[in-house]
Amino acid sequence: MQRDVSAIPHPILGIKPQEWALILITLVWGTTFLVVHLAMQHSGPLFFVGLRFTTAGVISLLVFRRALAGLTRQECYAGFAIGASILLGYGLQTYGLQTISSSQSAFITALYVPLVPLLQWLVLRRRPGVMSVVGIIFAFVGLMLLAGPDAGHLSMSRGEWATLLSALAIAAEIILIGHFAGKVDVRRVTTVQLLTAGLLSLLLMPVTGEALPAFSWAWLLGGIGLGAASIVIQLTMNWAQKAVSPTRATVIYASEPVWAGIVGRLAGDRLPGLAMVGTALIVIGVLISELKPAQWLRRKKVPPCSTEREGV
Repeated sequence: MQRDVSAIPHPILGIKPQEWALILITLVWGTTFLVVHLAMQHSGPLFFVGLRFTTAGVISLLVFRRALAGLTRQECYAGFAIGASILLGYGLQTYGLQTISSSQSAFITALYVPLVPLLQWLVLRRRPGVMSVVGIIFAFVGLMLLAGPDAGHLSMSRGEWATLLSALAIAAEIILIGHFAGKVDVRRVTTVQLLTAGLLSLLLMPVTGEALPAFSWAWLLGGIGLGAASIVIQLTMNWAQKAVSPTRATVIYASEPVWAGIVGRLAGDRLPGLAMVGTALIVIGVLISELKPAQWLRRKKVPPCSTEREGV
């Protein structure tokens, strides 16, 4: 069966439109660290996370309201578990952004990629591959240089520790999503997890003693804007990754902290030289941890006349 070439969007500079969409999404992700960092000058972390994800949840509720009629107990459980991990991940990240720069936060958060196989090993007893271990080593050395470039050892502030824990929570979120994938309706679970993260965050405010902030356009526009962007980004990812391989998408996503570093530098962030080396090692570790040499070798063994075609 031949493909209709006229139906395939023409690539620009050798990059498909779907890949450009993912690049744009990653750029938007990179700017969110600065947006949150600025919002934290006018708001507490729980209130901002609550506003952000409650907004996203309400929009999702409106978009997927028909699908929610079939909500099951398992989907409620899955949505609650994933939503709780989102609360921990973004709550700790937002807390850290009160005291560390957006650039530091972005690169430390990127550690969630090599942390996923490590967490799977500790919790699910799935031994990580060789490249995952190498990626973890690169990322850890990079973290040491980023967190304590002058001390020469892992000397981290409270904000950096909170951000590192947030990366662990985001890794747990990814594992939970993978665990429930194929067993639940993604529209219903997405709605439940967003509302869970947002409402739990607001409910925890009196427990932690966080007060309602004075009105500011910074937290209002930032929280509502990021909440709305979450839905648009998710829908765009679902569309784009139908035509972009997971490996290619991962390479694109790995540029998120790079974009955050660029945006942060334009905003005045100035990391020391060794810290810049650390950020490079973290990105290298993220990329290495996603390499699958065994798959490459299998592909090379496929005869040229084989009917297997990638992307068909």
